[in-house]
Amino acid sequence: MSLQGKVVVVGVTGGIAAYKVGYVVSGLRKEGAEVHVLMTESATRFVGPLTFRALSQQPVLTDMWDPENPSAEPHVTLGARADLLIIAPATAHTLAKLALGLADDLVTATALATRAPILVAPAMSDLMSDHPTVRAHLDTLRDRGVRIVGPEYGRLASGREGMGRMSEPETILREALRLLALPA
Repeated sequence: MSLQGKVVVVGVTGGIAAYKVGYVVSGLRKEGAEVHVLMTESATRFVGPLTFRALSQQPVLTDMWDPENPSAEPHVTLGARADLLIIAPATAHTLAKLALGLADDLVTATALATRAPILVAPAMSDLMSDHPTVRAHLDTLRDRGVRIVGPEYGRLASGREGMGRMSEPETILREALRLLALPA
């Protein structure tokens, strides 16, 4: 399947699994998609914007109010252009903001501004993943039509084994391709 003409916006939030998202961006580009990466401030502590700029061949946006942004309202512009929004890793904090409709960064603001399908790949500690609030936020997002992939059981950044590991990039990419193949 060629993704020529498809625009995918990838929102990266602040979790150790952020390094894996580079493989997702690279895979989307390999399929021909135009990929734009948005990063929260926390995400930039794990992976530098330059990495995603090189992989996407597009400027990486990290600040909604940066005067150097390509448009005055990048969250609206990219939200309108997107054929798919992927948020990975989606931290517990980001899941809460998405479920509550909070939009205080480029990733969550774009999620409110887009009408494209949204694919979320949660990643957090097993203790957080199992918290009733996190489960309720995931249920809320599912009820709104957001596609959730993972989390999965496996080795976590803490060294523990448990539920909370972000799905592998291949799994996220496969779900993204499936969503992009659906008729509009």
